[in-house]
Amino acid sequence: MPKQKTHRGLAKRVKVTGSGKIKRSKAFHSHLLSSKTPKMKRRLSRSDTVHPADAKRIKKLIPYL
Repeated sequence: MPKQKTHRGLAKRVKVTGSGKIKRSKAFHSHLLSSKTPKMKRRLSRSDTVHPADAKRIKKLIPYL
């Protein structure tokens, strides 16, 4: 049985926490920031966890992280 390949595009975008959850950054924080409120920009800069419904599918793409 050959080794599984890690999906490199996803591996650069997520990290796995100590408890096994998948941590991701939020979207809409890279450009067009002048129209967004400071509160919204603060919230978008924080990291978030992947929803449990998507986590199983994502873990298959990053088997060794």
